[in-house]
Amino acid sequence: MPTSAAPALLTVGFDLDMTLLDTRPGIKATYEALVAETGVPIDADLVVTRLGPPLADELANWFPAEHIPQMLTRYRTLYRDHAFAPTVPLPGALEAVAAVRAHGGRVVVITGKYEPNARLHLEHAGIESDAVVGDLWAETKGTALRELGASVYVGDHLGDIVGARAAGAVAVGVTTGPYAAEELTAAGADVVLADLTAFPGWLAGHLAR
Repeated sequence: MPTSAAPALLTVGFDLDMTLLDTRPGIKATYEALVAETGVPIDADLVVTRLGPPLADELANWFPAEHIPQMLTRYRTLYRDHAFAPTVPLPGALEAVAAVRAHGGRVVVITGKYEPNARLHLEHAGIESDAVVGDLWAETKGTALRELGASVYVGDHLGDIVGARAAGAVAVGVTTGPYAAEELTAAGADVVLADLTAFPGWLAGHLAR
């Protein structure tokens, strides 16, 4: 008689910026350093209200197209000098990761951030992940989630909900980013939490179903 297949290992994906980490102070500091270096006026306060889409898209608001590749490289270099120290985990982030581990699960971080910098961010914050995939946005996040076998994806942006839906994963929205609960729900979130402090309880209930 054939034996039953072993249950799939729980894998939970998390976005990085404004989901696990409050990166706004570090991003603002990096843009201010870019302003000081280039002389181009960038409204860093505005920039940090709309984190999520690819960096090149944001830089295109301030630089001509032919300068974007150079500015991408320079921003990412400046980021290492300015962004890590002021960045802190958001409320409940460490506990959310620990909750996945407590259920025998894997933690993967799928982010639009430049992958080497994302890894350094997590190391600085003391968050251990089983995989980190960067430079992804919306549907492309779904591809990585599917390849890693993630059944849940947690994010603060409408693009994160798109990625979760594309992967067939449970889309968990958190309102620590630019969108309200109603907007995340309208985008297709299966559940919306105020922040990650509620995630361990939600996960326990989700797995008990």
